[in-house]
Amino acid sequence: MAISSVLRRALLYVPASSQKFMTKSLSLASDNITYDLEDSVTPANKQTARTQLRDHLSSLSNKPASIGELAVRINAVSTPYALDDLTTLASAPNLDAIVIPKVNSASVLSFVTDVIRHAAPQRHSSDPTASPLKLIALIESARAVMDLRSICAASPYLSGLIFAAEDFALDLSITRTPGLAEFLYARSAIVTAARAFDLPSSIDLVCTSYKGPEGVKRLEEECQNGKEMGFNGKQCIHPSQVEVAQRLFAPAEAEVEWSVRVLVADDKASAAGRGAWTLDGKMIDAPVVGKARAVVAKAAKCGMDIESIKAKWKDQNPE
Repeated sequence: MAISSVLRRALLYVPASSQKFMTKSLSLASDNITYDLEDSVTPANKQTARTQLRDHLSSLSNKPASIGELAVRINAVSTPYALDDLTTLASAPNLDAIVIPKVNSASVLSFVTDVIRHAAPQRHSSDPTASPLKLIALIESARAVMDLRSICAASPYLSGLIFAAEDFALDLSITRTPGLAEFLYARSAIVTAARAFDLPSSIDLVCTSYKGPEGVKRLEEECQNGKEMGFNGKQCIHPSQVEVAQRLFAPAEAEVEWSVRVLVADDKASAAGRGAWTLDGKMIDAPVVGKARAVVAKAAKCGMDIESIKAKWKDQNPE
């Protein structure tokens, strides 16, 4: 499964109970749009929202070019709604991923994977050219954090982990604070597990503030904090949050330019048989070059003009 190209700097929740919001979502520029059947839909509206979402996806001739991925957040497998969510939507056209809430154990992912194999076998076939339906797991409890190893190994279609801070705080009877120190262990465990199991996405908690300058400042601070911890994306609950998340979870221009310089100079150093060298007085060795390659690759996925930067620094030499 080619999951390395997945980019989820922003994962925007859109209530499937609102046709107006679903239609509007198609005009947005977002790495991921996740239509929600869980928290934003009342029990009385679950069936209507599910059918409405199926029709919405079926009405699209193609996924909009400005959207990287269309997903659905189903209801928890412990509810009476999850099985109908899966059997109704697994074979829906234009659906790229399923976000699964309350993944407290590996058995949740095993169940979802088995249902998809029966309900939409073409999406989980052995054909290497097939486009598999990716799974993204919401980590919401102490049990889930303690069971991350088995969760990450539970399905070959798992493509990312999401930290659900509010449910985690409820489970531990703790209060969320602006500094987020109370979530340090859980968030670190999630990004470490995602990296250890080569999952492309580790998506950080929702920023509940989004209105006015203070809301934007809080979102920027949380994105920067999450990026420093190792997260590569952010859950969004309002379209206004998407641009900020995608900008801050993309490599900074200065970082990209430095990385291009490293790679240009490294090609010349390698040709000269030099395994370690310096650039701007800084030691450059294999780990630094590896990081530079990763930064440039991600920048290219984010739409940055790497070739122009390479042309600018084509004469860069190792010191």
